[in-house]
Amino acid sequence: MAIVAPSFLSANFLTLEADCKMVNESEADWFHLDVMDGRFVPNITFGPMIIDFIRKATTKVCDVHLMIVEPEKYVEDFKKAGADILTVHLEACTHLHRNIEQIKSLGMQAGVALNPHTPVEALKEVLHDIDLVLIMSVNPGFGGQKFIQQTLQKITNLRRMIDEKGLATKIEIDGGVTLQNAPDIIKAGAHVLVAGNTVFKSKDPKDTIAQLKKITR
Repeated sequence: MAIVAPSFLSANFLTLEADCKMVNESEADWFHLDVMDGRFVPNITFGPMIIDFIRKATTKVCDVHLMIVEPEKYVEDFKKAGADILTVHLEACTHLHRNIEQIKSLGMQAGVALNPHTPVEALKEVLHDIDLVLIMSVNPGFGGQKFIQQTLQKITNLRRMIDEKGLATKIEIDGGVTLQNAPDIIKAGAHVLVAGNTVFKSKDPKDTIAQLKKITR
């Protein structure tokens, strides 16, 4: 079954406690938390303080996605805030292996994200060191974008690389995930579905999460 990670980028921050409660009561597995700095991506969201509040509101996995430059300066802050998984962008890391080792040394799972233009082959030398690969299926920075169809082939290629190496690395898809395309995403080889507008803008978010959760390969 798919791992479902509602993206709080699409939550209503005036009623954040209620949205946390809804996700807690749903079949969702993870809280997906997007951190943007206005430099790596053209948007600014939130930082460790908000994640600390969310961490206190849930026992579910806090999956933190850093869309920031110089992430090494803030890794310890996100650990203290309660991140279980910390994902950095390959494109933002001059010394990616060092970043991965820093994250793991603090007891978090390490993820690496790829923008749409970055081939999965760029991960060849670090794939065995990471727990998760996040493939951006839209250009990062804003919610509500349309899924890039070429992502399906990227998922297939990455899954082949993982299987050939005998690894257990999870594949997470972030951007434009809907009830309509989620089956194809899982069939291509993904494990984790990040869903923002699809969940939080639906008439019945809990039911939408349940439908995503039912999807199997």
